[in-house]
Amino acid sequence: MSQTIQVVLFDAAETLFHVNGSVAEIYLRYATEFGYPPKADSLQSITEAFRRAFRDAPPPVFAATESAQIKQSERLWWFDVVHNVFYRVGMFERFDEFFDRVFDVFADPSVWKLYPEVLPTLKELRSRGLELGIVSNFDSRLFNVLRGLGIAEYIDTVTISSLARAAKPSPKIFELALEKHAVEAADALHVGDSITDDVEGARKAGIRALLLARQGKQPPPGIAAIRALDEVLPLIASY
Repeated sequence: MSQTIQVVLFDAAETLFHVNGSVAEIYLRYATEFGYPPKADSLQSITEAFRRAFRDAPPPVFAATESAQIKQSERLWWFDVVHNVFYRVGMFERFDEFFDRVFDVFADPSVWKLYPEVLPTLKELRSRGLELGIVSNFDSRLFNVLRGLGIAEYIDTVTISSLARAAKPSPKIFELALEKHAVEAADALHVGDSITDDVEGARKAGIRALLLARQGKQPPPGIAAIRALDEVLPLIASY
C-alpha cells in the first residue's frame, strides 16, 4: 500500500446520505393518500416487500443514450420495483398517481439526510488536494440531491449506472470513473456500504476498497472496514 491515494470514490445512498425516515414510511404515507388501505402490519410488510423487490430487480442499465430516454428508462425501472412492492402487499386503484408522486418525492433533497461527519470529511479531503468522485447505481435524480444537500461543490465527478451503461458490481463503472480522473486503479480508494457492490466491485477493477459498516454492523473477516466516514482520514495518510 505504498502507492499514494490521489482519488477517493464514494458510494452515494447509505454512505454519504440516507433517507430521512425510511423508504417504507414514505411509501406508506403517500400510498395512503392515494387510497391504499393501511393495516397494522403495513409498514413491516412494505419494508420486507421493498427489500425483496429491490434485490430481485435487474441492474439499472439501459440501452437508451438520449437524456430524455435515459430518464424515462430510470422511471420505468423504478415503476417495476414499486409495482412489485404493492403487488405483494396490496394493489390499489390510484397506484399510477401514487407512483408519479413518490418518484418525484425522492428527487427532493429534503427527503434525504447527510450523515453528520460527511461534510467535514469531504472538506478535509479536498483541503489535502484529493479528488473526490461518486460511483453509484442511483439514477439521475442524484444530481439534484447532491446540490440540495450542499455537497455537490466538493465532488469532482459523478458516475451513475444509467449514464455509464454499467452497474456496480461490474468493474466497468469503476473503470469509467477512473478515466474521468485520469488515474490508475492503484491511485484510487473506494468507500461504500455494500460488500458486493462496493468492495468486491472496486476490487475487480483493481481499486482498494473500504467497507463502511455503520451502526454496529460486523464486517466479515478479510474486509477492511470503517465505522464512520471520517475514519478514512488517518487511513489515507497511512497509504
